[in-house]
Amino acid sequence: MAAETNLIALVAVIIGLGVGAQMLAARFRVPSIIFLIAAGIALGPEGIGFVTRESFGGALPAIVGLSVAIIVFEGAFHLELSRLREAPAATLRLVTVGAAIALVGTAVAVRLALGTGWPMAFLVGALLVATGPTVIAPILQVVPVRDRVAAALEIEGIVNDVTAAILAVVVFEAVVIEGTTLARFVEEFARRLGVGLLVGAVVAGVLWYLLRYIDLSPGNAPQNARLLVLAGALVAFGAADTLATEAGIAAVATAGILLGNTEVPYEEDITDFKGDVTLLVLSFVFIALAALLRFEDLVSLGLPGLAVVAAVALVIRPALVFVSAVGDRFTTGEKLFMSFVGPRGIIPASVATLFAVELANEGLNEAATVLVGTVFLVILATVVFEGGLARYIAEYLDVIPMRVIIVGGGKVGRALAERLQDRGENVVFVEEDGENVERARNEGFTVHMGDGTDTEVLRSAGADNARIVAAVTGDDDANLLVSQLASSKFGVEEVIARANNPDNVEAFEDLGVRTISSAMATAWAIDNQIERPALASWMTDIGRSGDVQEIEVTADSLIGRSVREVGPELPDNCLVALVARDGDVRVPNADFVLERGDRITLLGDREAVRAGMKQCQGG
Repeated sequence: MAAETNLIALVAVIIGLGVGAQMLAARFRVPSIIFLIAAGIALGPEGIGFVTRESFGGALPAIVGLSVAIIVFEGAFHLELSRLREAPAATLRLVTVGAAIALVGTAVAVRLALGTGWPMAFLVGALLVATGPTVIAPILQVVPVRDRVAAALEIEGIVNDVTAAILAVVVFEAVVIEGTTLARFVEEFARRLGVGLLVGAVVAGVLWYLLRYIDLSPGNAPQNARLLVLAGALVAFGAADTLATEAGIAAVATAGILLGNTEVPYEEDITDFKGDVTLLVLSFVFIALAALLRFEDLVSLGLPGLAVVAAVALVIRPALVFVSAVGDRFTTGEKLFMSFVGPRGIIPASVATLFAVELANEGLNEAATVLVGTVFLVILATVVFEGGLARYIAEYLDVIPMRVIIVGGGKVGRALAERLQDRGENVVFVEEDGENVERARNEGFTVHMGDGTDTEVLRSAGADNARIVAAVTGDDDANLLVSQLASSKFGVEEVIARANNPDNVEAFEDLGVRTISSAMATAWAIDNQIERPALASWMTDIGRSGDVQEIEVTADSLIGRSVREVGPELPDNCLVALVARDGDVRVPNADFVLERGDRITLLGDREAVRAGMKQCQGG
């Protein structure tokens, strides 16, 4: 009875600390994993000794396994396959070429630095292939990078979790069971992956059929749907893992991806429920595993262990990112951010702990120490430094873009988005019409499906980090409501609405909404073609040959200097056309002196204007 009471107290304390860690992370805007690991160490033998290896008896492997199943399923369920369009080539290379570089590079580093045998070196390398959604998702929650960066990191984490888990098991058998050949290695990897894919696909199909075509009790259908999906994830894991060890990870990932990318009823209820459950099990597992960590395992590695960490974080990770992202749309800053944000998470921690127990049972205590020590040293270093510093790294590298949200994905919205995205803006659509959503996504835009007049939909699209919101639907009432929400709820810097009926323009502007009338815009365009044909023709080529951009002057090198002095320093074929100051817009003469905060309009060749914009802001 006493043991049972202690276990109840243990679980209650861990869950309580886990919830507290999540709240602290939200308060200080850093990944929760940092607080979870700290809590685990404080509870373990290196802290107050409340949690030990004996606390869970023989149940820890099962607890960790089922928890990891829920975590991986939840991450996979949120993975929209349509996001592959954000960076398809780079994402594919990250999970293939990048994973291979991580495996081989880490194995070589472990072999050279620690002097282990190749089997142990490749076991550590296999485990450290995984970055994982459990560590990437919390970082992306506090560092809202461009969607192409987030999509690549999220997909890499989910796929490499599966790859690392299966690779590690196959390599582990090569460590414990002597004489394993390369042919058997490949065969075992393919068998486990195949079993996982098959079981996951079957479970996803069954769940989809039950959710779509079976009456789940009209009075309680959402709750039954939530429970059914949770049970399905656990069944997929258990069935696949029974057929082939660690195939369960592949099964839940497959089931999650397939189910998450089909239309199922009660999807919002399912998503919210799984998110809450995942937070609890994630907190529990990280604290429990961190509590089992012994500092002596880390200290025993000494400088060679730190050399492995440095190689993994500062050499191997940047190398695989730059190789994978070659020729894609990523900027150098984005590549550097991805290079220095690759923390390892739950899969290496849980699998390494379980393997260490088996190695110790085989009498391989030194190998167990090297395995646990190296893996946890890399996890601690990457989670603490990369997770804790991720936002500062992103700000330094200038990879957190202010979003432009366009509510309305029709012809007007897509034409506007094309021009904005061409000049480097991070454009996100909000659209509820299925056909418009499909068209915009097919053209390569990021689209959040939903009603733009809903506060939560705007928030999910990134309104908290939006610089511009443009309401361009065919419904004036919707455009007005979107504009008011953007201004009052989110404090967006620039809000513009489309007025389909010219009679509504005055009413819009009386409410403080900047408004463009469709009729007037068309009249201006026709007038330009009649009165200013050369300018109109040149303006239609923006994005191909010429450009006009307005930007605020912040560079110290330009403040207090005249246009006569500044003009020759701007790139060739780039002119200062207009200056706006305190609401007054003028064509400056040569003696006009620039002041901080002036907004100047640059006109000229596209690349020259872009270079001039950077110069005006000190870039």
